[in-house]
Amino acid sequence: MIKLIPENCVACKKCIKVCPFGAIRLEGKTPVLNEQCTGCGACVDACRFDAIALTAKKSPGMKNLAAYQGVWVIAEQRGGTIQQVTLELLGKAQELAQQRSTKVAAVVLGNGITKCSPLLFQHGADRVFIADSPFLIHYRTLPYARIIAELIVTHKPEIVLFGATTMGRDLAPRVANKLGTGLTADCTGLAISADDGALLQTRPAFGGNIMATIACAGHRPQMTTVRPGVMQSVCIPERTGEFVHVEMKEKPGDSLVEILKTLKKQRSTVELEKAQIIVSGGRGLGASENFKLITKLAKTLDAEIGASRAVVDLGWINRDHQVGQTGKTVRPRLYIACGISGAVQHLAGMQSSDIIVAINRDPQAPIISAAHFSLIADLNRIVPEIINQLQGK
Repeated sequence: MIKLIPENCVACKKCIKVCPFGAIRLEGKTPVLNEQCTGCGACVDACRFDAIALTAKKSPGMKNLAAYQGVWVIAEQRGGTIQQVTLELLGKAQELAQQRSTKVAAVVLGNGITKCSPLLFQHGADRVFIADSPFLIHYRTLPYARIIAELIVTHKPEIVLFGATTMGRDLAPRVANKLGTGLTADCTGLAISADDGALLQTRPAFGGNIMATIACAGHRPQMTTVRPGVMQSVCIPERTGEFVHVEMKEKPGDSLVEILKTLKKQRSTVELEKAQIIVSGGRGLGASENFKLITKLAKTLDAEIGASRAVVDLGWINRDHQVGQTGKTVRPRLYIACGISGAVQHLAGMQSSDIIVAINRDPQAPIISAAHFSLIADLNRIVPEIINQLQGK
């Protein structure tokens, strides 16, 4: 957190000029901070008179961890439609809440979003907090972070989950900073410690070469962002819960960023997370031109095309197709791995597929052990034959 030392200030106003959030003003010759300060430290670097210092922030949860109870999911909606990652997080939240003997709550911000609550109840929320206001119609970091942080301070959840999406990766660090707690990003696994009940947060590290499990032992809430496609959503149509309307008013600092126009980016043609069938190629294809076999098989099956990290790094295919810890996590009904050895990083991204078929010349390849069905053969010979059989030739 930022600490002002007024006796050293000479009112040069350099801190005001460099602050990206308008969080500093002068009252006479005395510098004053407002609530928009994020502790980024830009003012500390600009001040030549030691009038500003960056100090450690104490978490409000450090003194009484037992006061924090409940698992929260920060719901993500676009145009009033709840995103799939939120439903996945609610499924996992219910699992964690049962182990902690507590309840699950979802928090959703926006405008005209009251209709979202039934879907959140059906997928695991026991309580839904809705902040519905015209000034929240578009996602903006400052008001969203402020409102969520205020709700957390008031209700004290023990665990808070965000999706590792563009919004979640922007929002979660701001909220964690405001609360003075830790945040583990891009998790692929969550569990409750049998020893002390702490949240064990597992994520890839060192380029996906190891899996690190992180615990936030001395701070609350425990916060994490979770990759889309990793957790399993569970829908119980008859589930209901408690609806809580959150009264929120816009504050001056909320409008520091004004959205003038929204331009929708053209959707990528690669939607691996939603695919029912994926055909993936690896370095066993031998050359980039052999990817045409994968393309042809995928077209025959009306499937999406996936790839291992190795062939993406070689430039054989765009990174949007990468499956694995450092790519996308998928859960299709059918996953066909062609020429993929099955390194742990790749398996982590597709091992939850309903049916895995491996085509590989090496019977000792790790992918063979993970597969439900294996074809030990040269894929350059067997894939064309599979295509012919599917086409009835």
